[in-house]
Amino acid sequence: MPGLYQKNRGYWLALLLLIAAGLLVHMSFWSIPAEDLMGEDIYYVWLEGKRIIAGENPYARVLASDMRVNDKYATYFPLAYLASALVQILGLPDFLQWLYLWRPLSFLFHMGIVALVLHYFYRRGLGLLGFAAAAILLLGRWSIYIVRVHHLEFAAIFFLLLSLVLLRAKPRLSLLAFSLSLGIKQIAIFLLPLYLIYLWTNGDKDARLKNLAWGFLIIVSIPVLTSLPFLVWNAEGFFKSILFSATRWGSSHIDGAPSFDVMFSQQLPWMVGLKAKLLMLSLMGLIYLSFWREKVSLLVASAMVMMVFLYFNSVLFLQYFLWPLSLTLLALVELVPPLPRPGRG
Repeated sequence: MPGLYQKNRGYWLALLLLIAAGLLVHMSFWSIPAEDLMGEDIYYVWLEGKRIIAGENPYARVLASDMRVNDKYATYFPLAYLASALVQILGLPDFLQWLYLWRPLSFLFHMGIVALVLHYFYRRGLGLLGFAAAAILLLGRWSIYIVRVHHLEFAAIFFLLLSLVLLRAKPRLSLLAFSLSLGIKQIAIFLLPLYLIYLWTNGDKDARLKNLAWGFLIIVSIPVLTSLPFLVWNAEGFFKSILFSATRWGSSHIDGAPSFDVMFSQQLPWMVGLKAKLLMLSLMGLIYLSFWREKVSLLVASAMVMMVFLYFNSVLFLQYFLWPLSLTLLALVELVPPLPRPGRG
């Protein structure tokens, strides 16, 4: 164990093995024809960028909807759409060219998750357990599904994990990473109250409000700054598009595993839209209260919040499983103290 912070040979060997395995997995799906991915979210990220270049507002289409039935509306914050537009302007206008760029980037973000988790365990002298945890995130079915359909999950989860790992040592960089995660895909928005509670309870008691305000501004900076042009362009369309994920029809669940509200919605017709989220939000509220009052650890609270989202959200997609899984693996060893670094006793 003393050698872990001298040369970290075990860590680097483990990481190289995982990188090799990850590259084989990713490359096995890189031959999927572009037309086979035109029904996936990654195609619509590219398409919204194309619409922006053509002068179309990607958030305006939702205004013709009933806010229930999905027609592949632009439900993310604009960062990914703007990145798509920029790539096309820079000379990669076709969807296949977009995939040529996104595939290696997705691989790098996936390996970033693996490296973060492996390092988190190695710092605590848990190299074997860390290798197993990293392999789960690399080779597990939910990760392979994301590799196959090319979703944005790896990028968003990487910056979320980076944020949580850095929060104590480098809080501002951590909050910026969280902001970037939300900008890519806002699923982790349910963790925002935990961050705010953390800032309130762990900051300078004489400057709590100031620290909380600054922290909040950093967290919302990327989503807000990238959204400003679209708010000016069509505020109603923007807000309705972002809200659509909460009001959409809840029938898009895995067959045989409906959420609580979907199961009872036919007997209780009012249990739709935002009202259907009351149980989910109430359980999340209990976790926020526990984090504030009972001093539960941040990663445990974060994992449970994302678990509640997975288990109770009306709409369930396979890529959602990786969010609580990633956090749970870190939470398992969060309270194991890191090994001392050389020269620090």
